[in-house]
Amino acid sequence: MMISVNGEAFETAPEVRTVGELLCSLGLCDQRVAVEHNRTILPKASYADAKISEGDALEILSFVGGG
Repeated sequence: MMISVNGEAFETAPEVRTVGELLCSLGLCDQRVAVEHNRTILPKASYADAKISEGDALEILSFVGGG
């Protein structure tokens, strides 16, 4: 299915149905990220249950430390 990830068109694998599965497919399973799904910020606890559908828009932000 076609979705938008960080403003870019992205085609998911057929088995990717949730935000959590998408993050894992992108190699971000164990990363600290914030996810906005269709203009709503998701709590991390809901990543495994948040379904993605054709045309959805996601913004994925990684945390970067520094000093």
